[in-house]
Amino acid sequence: MTGGGRAVLLERPGAHRIVPAEPVPPGPGEALVRVYAAGVCGSDRELYEGTRAPGYVRYPVTPGHEWSGTVEAVGEGVDPGLVGRKTVGEGFRNCQTCERCRAGETSLCTGGYDETGFTRPGAFADTLTLPARLLHVLAPDADLRAAALLEPAAVAAAAALTAAARPAERIAVVGAGTLGLLAVQFLAASAPAELLVVEPRTGRAEQAVPFGATEVRPPDGLTALTGRYDLVVETAGAPRSACCAVSLARGGGRVVLTGLPGAGAEGIDPLGLAMRQITVHTVFGAPPAAWAYAVRAFGTGLLNPAPLITHEFAWEEYADAVALVGGGDPGAGKVLLRP
Repeated sequence: MTGGGRAVLLERPGAHRIVPAEPVPPGPGEALVRVYAAGVCGSDRELYEGTRAPGYVRYPVTPGHEWSGTVEAVGEGVDPGLVGRKTVGEGFRNCQTCERCRAGETSLCTGGYDETGFTRPGAFADTLTLPARLLHVLAPDADLRAAALLEPAAVAAAAALTAAARPAERIAVVGAGTLGLLAVQFLAASAPAELLVVEPRTGRAEQAVPFGATEVRPPDGLTALTGRYDLVVETAGAPRSACCAVSLARGGGRVVLTGLPGAGAEGIDPLGLAMRQITVHTVFGAPPAAWAYAVRAFGTGLLNPAPLITHEFAWEEYADAVALVGGGDPGAGKVLLRP
């Protein structure tokens, strides 16, 4: 185990430091990972700005819940063969004993919210120590830079598994951010008759075409498509995106909501849902089955997150990276922090 290291410490909203951070020796059932890359997402910006909902953050904290790395050491009771293996890992520190955990629905753990990078030290650091049971081992030749996107990919995989797309269905994806473009890749694998992507940013929308989208449109040009799609997956979290998704679904269709809108978002008409018999599912986080599916899709080449990465920063540039995420720059896709 090598000594020394650094970490981003967010002491309170808007106040951070780069601090010395010795690797934490893994205890029983734990693993120490040398971080290769960590993704920055909208929730990290909320963390920095102090807008994350109470109960879902604990300051001071080292952020970073999207990451890839290499196992450097393991604690008692953990397979020593993991040392040297490339890996990613789940963020939710679920209790494993409640009814929901035992049913495999670990993102619904009733033991209370606890997540790497929000309530526990995260991956904006040279090393990360976590329960080894949360690790998903990658192939020896895996691209660790691209693998840093496997956390949002697991959420997209959870949406795809929930959606249960069938061949020849008409499918729409609302939102072409990181989550939306990853969802497009999963849904394209189901051989849809149509795969529409709704996105106001032209460049982001067009990026969906190589991933399997058959058409891209802005959200203000959808009148003719109302009620057309068998399945709609919403990933934008914009004030009107959930309503947009429901309007695109045909009678008896399915909608999967994954975006997390802020306060004041437009609500969905319950009477309209009932009369049109729309089935609405929601996704928050990803259970182990979705993680395993995302990792397998990544390993086989079905999922290719690398083209989504547009910027990379060092730990010292943490504030610049956070400012870029959600800052309105049309050229900003996925942002990574690197040791």
